[in-house]
Parts: sequence; C-alpha cells; structure tokens
Amino acid sequence: MDQHFLSPLFSPRSIVVFAGNPETPDERGLLARTLVRELTESGFAGEVTFLDAQMTGTLSSLAHSRADLAVIALPHEQIAAALEIAGRIRCRAALVVSSGLPSGNCAELQTIARRHGVHLLGPNSLGFQRPHLKLNASVAGPLAAPGPLALVSQSGALTSSILDWARNNGVGFSAVVSLGPNTAVDLPQVLDFLANDASTHSILVYMEGIQHARRFMSAMRAAAYVKPVVVMKAGRKPAGSTAALTHSASIVGSDDVFEAALRRAGVVRVRQFVQLFSAAKCLASRYRPVGRRLAIVTNGGGPGVLAADWANEIGLHVATLTDATKNTLVSQLGPQASVGQVIDLGEEATSAQYCAALKACARDSGADGVLAIYSPKPETDADEVAKGVLDAFNTTGKPVLACWMGDDRVKGARETLNAKSIPSFRTPEAAVDAFHNIATFYQNQQLLQQTPPPMSHLPKPDVEGARLLIEAVLAERRKVLTEMESKALLAAFHIPVTRTMLARSAGEAMLIASQLGYPVALKIDSPDISHKSDVQGVVLNVASAAQVRDTYNDMRAAVGRAMPSARINGVTIQPMSGKRRGREIYIGLTTDQPFGPVITFGAGGTMIELIADRAMELPPLNQFLAHRLIERSRVAELLGEWRGAAAADFDAVEHILLRVSEMVCELPQLREMDINPIIVDETGAVAVDARIVVEHAGPAARDYNHLSILPYPTRHESEWPMKGGGLYTIRPVRPDDADMLQAFVKSLSQESRYFRFASAMTELPPRMLARYTLIDYDREMALAAVHVDRTPDGEGGFIETEQIIGVSRYITNPDQTTCEFSLVVSDHYKGQGLGSRLMHAIMEFARSKGLAQIEGLVLANNDNMLRLMRSLGFSVGSFTEDPDFKLCVKAL
Repeated sequence: MDQHFLSPLFSPRSIVVFAGNPETPDERGLLARTLVRELTESGFAGEVTFLDAQMTGTLSSLAHSRADLAVIALPHEQIAAALEIAGRIRCRAALVVSSGLPSGNCAELQTIARRHGVHLLGPNSLGFQRPHLKLNASVAGPLAAPGPLALVSQSGALTSSILDWARNNGVGFSAVVSLGPNTAVDLPQVLDFLANDASTHSILVYMEGIQHARRFMSAMRAAAYVKPVVVMKAGRKPAGSTAALTHSASIVGSDDVFEAALRRAGVVRVRQFVQLFSAAKCLASRYRPVGRRLAIVTNGGGPGVLAADWANEIGLHVATLTDATKNTLVSQLGPQASVGQVIDLGEEATSAQYCAALKACARDSGADGVLAIYSPKPETDADEVAKGVLDAFNTTGKPVLACWMGDDRVKGARETLNAKSIPSFRTPEAAVDAFHNIATFYQNQQLLQQTPPPMSHLPKPDVEGARLLIEAVLAERRKVLTEMESKALLAAFHIPVTRTMLARSAGEAMLIASQLGYPVALKIDSPDISHKSDVQGVVLNVASAAQVRDTYNDMRAAVGRAMPSARINGVTIQPMSGKRRGREIYIGLTTDQPFGPVITFGAGGTMIELIADRAMELPPLNQFLAHRLIERSRVAELLGEWRGAAAADFDAVEHILLRVSEMVCELPQLREMDINPIIVDETGAVAVDARIVVEHAGPAARDYNHLSILPYPTRHESEWPMKGGGLYTIRPVRPDDADMLQAFVKSLSQESRYFRFASAMTELPPRMLARYTLIDYDREMALAAVHVDRTPDGEGGFIETEQIIGVSRYITNPDQTTCEFSLVVSDHYKGQGLGSRLMHAIMEFARSKGLAQIEGLVLANNDNMLRLMRSLGFSVGSFTEDPDFKLCVKAL
C-alpha cells in the first residue's frame, strides 16, 4: 500500500497496446503508427503485448494479457470498446492517445474508467515519457534524454516544442507528461506522483487553467515542500471586472490572484519556457540564498551596470560589501579595479583576481549570492577565468552564477562551468533573473510553511452577531451593505472605525454633527452608489451647523441629478479622523474563480484605481503573512518616517489585516469588501469608510470550503489525562514539529521503528520528514500526542520540554471514499491507552470528512498492534500481495 496509486501508469511492469490489428500494421492511423514506433524503439524492458479490440473470443482467453497499463491509439469509434476490454482484463491504468475526440465521448470514457477502477490519462493526450525506464508512450517526439527534471504540460504543442528545444540543449527528464484538456488523471494527481518519485529532483509545469483550487493548492504545496517546482502559466487576463462593486474587485485581475496563489504554494513562476529550465537548474543546486542581495563581479563596466539596473528593476538589491572586505580586496586586485557597489576588476582581470573577489563576496555578510560576469578580452583566457570561478565556488555556501558573454571564444568556458553545475548565462539580465528565481523560491518556501488558524489569538469577535447582520441584509434581497452596516460588521471583529450616524434630514444632520463635534464629514448613504465621490457624495471638514445644513441639501440635490434612480437612505455624519499626518491605505477583499477569497492591501484614497497598488494574499493570515503582505505594497515605504512625520503604527495595520482574515474565514457570505480609506499614523489606525458585498453561502461553508487553503484545524485539539498524573495534548501536526518528530523517531526502539516503517531506518530522511509535517488537512491528517516534561532547573524553577509521544495519521485513497492509517507510540509511554485514543481521534476526523472506510497494513508478527486493531472493531485478514502483512479494515 506504500506504492503510489499512479505507479501502474507511470512505472508499469507490463503494457498492452490497442493500436489496430497487429497483423495489418499498414492500416493503422498516423497516431497509432507513431505511438507503436516510439514504444517499440525506446527499449522498454517490460512485457509489451499488442491486442486488437475487434478480435473475437472470450475474456478468459485474454487472461494471460493482464497488464499494469493499457495504451490505446485507435479511431474514435473504437476507443470505448478497447477501454472496456482493458478494464475487464484488470489493467490498473490506461492511456488514450487521441486528438479532437468530442467532449461527450471523453465523458463516456471517464465513466468506463471509473467503473473499472482504471486511472485514465487522456483522452486527447499526447501521452508520456519515462526516459530512465526507456518508456516512450507518446507521440510527442523521440524519447528524451534521462535527467532529474519532470515536465507536466497541459498543452500538447508546447510539450513537443519543449522536448525539441531540450534535445538540442542537453536537458534531460525523469518524466514528461502531456495531460490534454479532457484527462481523468489531472494535474494535482500527477504532481502528487512526482513529489514522491525518487528520480525527479525538480518539477516544471506548463498550465493553462485549473478545475479545483483546493486540490491544486494542496498538490502544489505538497510537491513544492519536498522539491523545487517552477510554473509557467498562459492566458494572462486583463485586470479588473466591469461588474465589480468595490475598488478592490475592479483593480485585481485573475492573473494577480494566480500569482498570489503560486507564491503561497511555495513555487516559482516564470514567463518564458526557456526560463523554465534556467530556473529549475538553479533551484536544483545544493545551495539556497537567504535574501535578495546580489554581489556583482565583472571585468567591464557596461555589463555590470546592466546587471545592477535589472536587479533594481525586478526588486533585488545590489550587495554593499563591508569596509573591511573592500579594504582586503583593494590589496589583492590590480590598479584598474574599482571596488564600489559593483566590483569592476578591469580589462586585465586575471583568474586569480576573479577568484579572490568571488571568495571575498562569498564571505561577506552583506551578500546572499554572487554573479560573475566575463566579457572576452584580448589578453585574458576565458577558460582560466572559469577555473578561478570554480575554485571560489568550491569554498562558498552561497549561490554563484556565471555570465560568460559572447560565443565562440567563451564556448569552452561555458562547458567547464556547466559540467560543475554552475548555472551559466549569455546575458547579465538572464543571470540576474535566475538569481531572482532562487531568492523568490526561498521567500515563497517561508510562505508555504505558514499554516495559520482561522482565528488569531486576539480577543474573540462577535461572529454570531455578524452572521445575523448579514442574514438580515440578504433577507431584504440586498447584496450591498450600507456604510453603517459595513462599519457594524467591522466593529463586530474589533476593527477600529469612526463613529457614524445616519441623518434623514438637514435638521437631524445638524444635531448629530453638534453631538459628534466639529469638523465632520458628510457622505451619501445609498445601496446603489458604489463610489460616492463620483456623484459628489462626499464632503470633508465641515466646520459649522450652517455648513452642515447647506452641505446636506446640496449633496442630496447633486446626487439626485447624477443618479436619479438611486435609493437614498440619507446622509451619514462622522467626525474627521484627527490624524493630521495620517497616511491613507486600503484593505480589501475580492473573490476569485476558482481560488475564492483574496485579501488585498495597498495605497488608499479616491485615486485607488489610478494608483493600483495591489499586494494580495490568500487567507488565512498570521502575523508573518500579514507583515509580508504589507512589505510587498508600494505604500509600505510611505508608512515609515516620511517628511517629518513619525513612522506609522505597523502593528495596528497588521491587527486590521488579521481581523479581516478572521472575517473572511468565518463569514463565507463575503464576496467583495473595501475598507478605504484607513487612516494610519504613529498612534494607530482607524477605518473611515467601508463597503461590503455579500451573497448567500452554501450549506457546507462552515467547514471553510470557500477557502483554497484549509486553515490549521484548531478545533481538533484536546487534552487527556495520563495514568499516574499529568496531561498530554492530541493536536494536528504542524510544519514546525519537524525537529520534535525526528527526535521522536530516533527515540523509538529498533523493533518499534521496524513495525512502523517496515525498514531498519534510524531516522526520517529530509524528504520524508517534510512529507510527514506539512499536512494537507483536506486530504490527510496527522495527529500528535504531545507531552510537556518538567524538570527542575536547579534554581527553584522548572525547564519545560515539549515532546511527541505518539502519532496517528491517515491519507485519503484515490477513490476518495476510503483512507489508509498508520500509528506509532513511544516505547516509554506504552500502557497509557495512547494508541487507542489516537486511533479514535483519527477515525473521528476521517468520519467528519465523509470517508466510509479506514484500512491499514500491519506486520503479521506485530501482535500488540493486531490486538489493538481487533479491540477497536477492525476486521483483520490476510494481505494477498504480501503474506508478511495483515490487512486491517473498519467501516466508519
């Protein structure tokens, strides 16, 4: 059961091929002829049997033809019959190579595959290649060279183009998969297989769209946690929507949201397919940067300036070396050298000088990576300089990239660098782009590891009151909340808002203004007006009762002329914020198809669309994510000390972002929201205006199904007593539990480790440790029993040490109705009832997810575990594929 469910598809031991009558090969179609030729010439070592879907006889006569994979390349009208035969002879996977098959036929094939439990790649797919298995089950071209990269593409034409490009550039693959538009085996499933494939070190993805955001994010995050993933997406749509009812929705485009989703998934996005390979090459190297500061070493001023300019353009920083490093370098370099922000070694730079400069940059704390640029000079040897770079590279733990400009004179040097896995580029801009990819990957990996809960540790909001307010609005068949209602909703989540009161006449307006205190702001209140300023519906700094009266009357008249059909509730009165040096920001919400709610942040005010400062993040947020969201906006610089004004209160802005995240998680009815402007200064932040759009939510919305990233399931934490006193906590595993989990595995006895992993491993490999701690709570769960051990510190106090003492987990099977479990308990804590409690907890979680059955393999000589399984009501039977195991099954 530890074999991936797609292994019969991508790592088959035997294949049956339906490509027409084997005795009349000349009658085959073009796709069939190409497929048969590539399949037979690739050298696949497994058994390959050719069958004719039109042959007569009984299924029993085909029993000997049972195989892992069926490959079908037939005319459209014959495909269904061939797939039916493949299912009946118990093929576990099938590939349908076709072109232009109508969607109705595709749906029929998927139905047949589901009925027989066949994993179907295609139809309308070009197939796949597995070069290290010498398996070319595709019509995308000759078998690629073996290598560490996996390519998954939703475009057949681009798959063929990339393979052709790679063949001439020495790029090899572990797998090449062409999905096509109608495939049953989809992108998330292929990513899940490649994440667990030992021969794949990096994954390249070309995609045009997704069907299910939660599954896509889940698979992408799981893959990116164990190996680099680089994505190129086509179909970038223009920003904005004509149907938007808020500023946020009008300035955020679908591609912006996709960018935010990939960033949160921990992957790197590129724009051109050549960049796919340069990014993957850099990310597959053994080093990772810890920042965005790039040191530049060159033998010519022009290339160095180009590199520095492009670095600044794309958000990198040119490293500034310390004075001590500069002083050391000056004594080692020639008289022509210039040790500024860009280190220019001069036209006569030698290999030794390059080596000295690179080593100095690598040691300097102000640099996170080094770029060596070489342009051919009459008196210098490009090969010798390349060897100097290699000498420096062998002593550094930081990324070193090379840019050898030119062609014939530097060809040998490039080959030298490539042979030692130093990424080499032809232009300074391409090299800087490559470092940007590495730095982005590091930053996105930090975002990937954030699994915040839906609710922060701030005081609990009035969620039920907020829901009642929204339901009252929807009951009136309205979607847009008034300003008063919007602010009441914000106040329910403890977001500071200005006091706002509604006046229905000029007299009421004067009374309210005198109570609130001058100066005041007047705003039209109408569910039909999205942007009040556009219809002269906002007047600020009104300083007297007479002005309030006149402003009220003039505003009603102006709005009536501009929008005569608009419903007018009245005019709201609110005091001015009083923050004279306040900055205007906005926090918004927009709902994307398919990723769901997206939180936006940027510069606020009336020119929000013109400024279009939009940083965004998928909820839920924690403080780290909120801080990074602010940093990515352009307005972040304005929040610091500025023109004599003190720095704004960052904590107050983060507080509002966390509260908005709570709103988004707990209120699935929210569709759009603008809190604009929020006035922030050194004393805090206050929301001055707000507009919220709501819609009815589905019955399952309380389970956070509206979010594309499932929050950390805090509600599944529980405390239990231990025999002899003390408590232990059962809670879901978090990414930061990696060290504790490793210590737990090391502490197990050799017998316990063997019973759990069926191997003699003494600790978890890094990839497995990552897999066990980054949990996708939507398709799996790992529960840890955690005990806090208190030991005296010798000074009258205690040292508290948290340790894992047991783990249970399940992962959903491909059928989406059953799951597989595992369980292990610390040897020092056996006899506490831990195993039973952990199994009850994991079964309860699986039951809450709608799963019907839980099953697992237990070694036949593990008597204690088998006894526990029987006591919990599991049926214990033999496992036909391996007599050393027992299969334990229980209905949920």
